[in-house]
Amino acid sequence: MTKTNMSKGAIWLSRTTPPHVMTLVLLASISALNMNIFLPSLPGMAAYFDTDYGFMQLAISAYLGITAVLQLIIGPLSDRFGRRPVLLGGLTIFLLATIGCIFSPSVGVFLFFRMVQGAVAAGMVLSRAIVRDMVEPWEAASMIGYITMGMSLVPMIGPVLGGYLDQNFGWQSSFTLVLVFGALVLWLVWADLGETNTLKSSSFKAQFKAYPELIRSRRFWGYALSAGFASGAFFAFLGGAPFVSIELLDLDPAQMGLYFVFISMGYMGGNFLAGRFSNVIGMNRMMLFGSIVAVFGMLLAIGLWAVGLEHPLSFFGSIMFVGIGNGMTLPNANAGIVSVRPHLAGSASGLGGAVMIGGGAGLSAITGAMLTIETGAWPLLYMMLGSAVLAVVTSGYVIYVASQAGELGHRGTAK
Repeated sequence: MTKTNMSKGAIWLSRTTPPHVMTLVLLASISALNMNIFLPSLPGMAAYFDTDYGFMQLAISAYLGITAVLQLIIGPLSDRFGRRPVLLGGLTIFLLATIGCIFSPSVGVFLFFRMVQGAVAAGMVLSRAIVRDMVEPWEAASMIGYITMGMSLVPMIGPVLGGYLDQNFGWQSSFTLVLVFGALVLWLVWADLGETNTLKSSSFKAQFKAYPELIRSRRFWGYALSAGFASGAFFAFLGGAPFVSIELLDLDPAQMGLYFVFISMGYMGGNFLAGRFSNVIGMNRMMLFGSIVAVFGMLLAIGLWAVGLEHPLSFFGSIMFVGIGNGMTLPNANAGIVSVRPHLAGSASGLGGAVMIGGGAGLSAITGAMLTIETGAWPLLYMMLGSAVLAVVTSGYVIYVASQAGELGHRGTAK
């Protein structure tokens, strides 16, 4: 069965065919929901566990770091043993860790289980690899764009729900909701996701030996760094926005959750543009245009803040353009990552995801540590601008390599 036919052969709730697109949407969504639903609760959780905000913020930055490391393992595991068993195992571990988070008696125990929750990264990594299993590169960007557009509905309402739940039932209620949603996704993967990896590697060791083939590829690094810098602006935002919202803009958790809708709406709009126009404009140029839009958003935010318009609308409204830009850039960068070496799609997705999430972890931690009442929002704004500018540079580099080596074909390229 060819890749295109494979994508058309999905039968809903059948374990013998490729998954329905809604299964992939929900599979990617659980990772996103777990990332941001409790953001409005961070200051309150710091008070609950009697620790400072910077330490509590490790629930984001350290979690991202662990997720980055796990992606290096998840990708090769799926190339060796298949997408289905790795997903089922990762989601099961995630659910057990979520229960641990809910009943944690101390911040140390909570952070331990929060790190184990990183197993849910299998959903994000392998949803991309599964798409590449099913379709060719030029179709993958559009399909990933539509999947992430549907997925973005979940993180859009995540902080809103998290803020409401925190205010009325306590921070544990957000993790309870994640537990219920995660159990639903686990059942859906078991019932609907047939194995799509038809070219399993001969051994797990062979997969790690294949990493140098990816590392030598200039194009792979262009796509991976473009994704890393584009998402880095967002991860810096995750690390600093709760502090700016609550300490500088005097928002309560529920209000902060509502304002988070701006960036999610932007991301959803950018995903639509990627899904609709990537086939026409091309993956590489769409990445570049998206990165430029993100830079514009940050320049607007800095300009408004500089003239004294320190208001939630000027802050979140400007950063909405970062969401639009990322929504255009990331589906195409991720499609490129898994298309450079189609036979290593899982490993490429894992390594590319590790670059993306690892860089995000560093930016999130640095941003959270730099923010104080005295510094205001400036460290966050400059960090996001710098990351967006570097995404423009690396997108331009991908276009340069493509001008020398040609566009990606059915089998990718060695350069």
